[in-house]
Amino acid sequence: MTDNTQKGSAPLLSVDGLSVEYRSKGRSLPAISDVSFELKAGEAIALVGESGSGKTTTAMAIAGLLPPNAAVSAGTVRYRGERLPIDDDAAMRPHRWSETSVVFQGAMNALNPMHRVVWQIAEPCMLKLGLSRDKARAKAMELLELVGIPADRGAAYPHQLSGGMRQRVMIAMALACNPSIVIGDEPTTALDVITQAQILKLLGELRARLNLGLVLITHDLSVVAETCDRVMIMYAGRIVEEGRVVDIFAAPRHPYTRLLIASIADPASGNRTIQSIPGDPPNLQTRPSGCAFHPRCPSAMGICSAAIPDFERIEQGCVACHLYSHVQPLEKVSAHA
Repeated sequence: MTDNTQKGSAPLLSVDGLSVEYRSKGRSLPAISDVSFELKAGEAIALVGESGSGKTTTAMAIAGLLPPNAAVSAGTVRYRGERLPIDDDAAMRPHRWSETSVVFQGAMNALNPMHRVVWQIAEPCMLKLGLSRDKARAKAMELLELVGIPADRGAAYPHQLSGGMRQRVMIAMALACNPSIVIGDEPTTALDVITQAQILKLLGELRARLNLGLVLITHDLSVVAETCDRVMIMYAGRIVEEGRVVDIFAAPRHPYTRLLIASIADPASGNRTIQSIPGDPPNLQTRPSGCAFHPRCPSAMGICSAAIPDFERIEQGCVACHLYSHVQPLEKVSAHA
């Protein structure tokens, strides 16, 4: 097989055994452990879990945007089969926004309040694509139109736009250098439900139109129901369940996934009752032994506090739970779909 053939058959994004540690007061604290998944062109996947589950750390590691006190301790990230230098800021710089871009949460904090939005979109076009000032401005105007903002609104400063329009500007910035992968880090945070639905619909339309690979980071399973193809449930830095969205909603396997789904009201079915998850997620310094979810799990057994369950394929998905360790046949897998 030739190199070109191998490159053509490689997934758009491949994350293999990714682990990240935060350093604090001379200690190394694991933030994510052995995270693995693949993303195809035109596919949308979601990383879902409560705050502190490792979703954003995973996203920032993929983009090479970890803070100074964090470091990749294991694993690789590959783009179209080529390894990305995610632990080297200077080496990673040419890849950011050209191959992988990020739509950050909280657009008011991410945008520069001192510059008109059209030039905030145009700047990466000049820096990354080498466009002249006039051509970059023209491209920025086209991108504003693409995300549903009239081009003349490009003259506005961020504070002169609504929350939904600012988030659309962030999406336009993420698309400025024609990336193949867009990571949405809770892009609908703090937006009302109508605007949230509009932003999610826009991301879906752009994914289909541009054949983008989309990684959506969220704590809310309900936002991925009509947006994503696959979902990975994260808890305490590990993926505990993975599968197609339709399968996860129809037959969740991991007790944590079941509780997440039970926390969503379903007015369409007439059931407005929601169930809270008891307790709190562990922090980096107090991670439980064995399965990290066992102190909150209604199905916990003795083995759960003693051993971390393997991530294994079962029926149409993968799960890391001792409840299924007796099921045969089982195939041990990394978190690849």
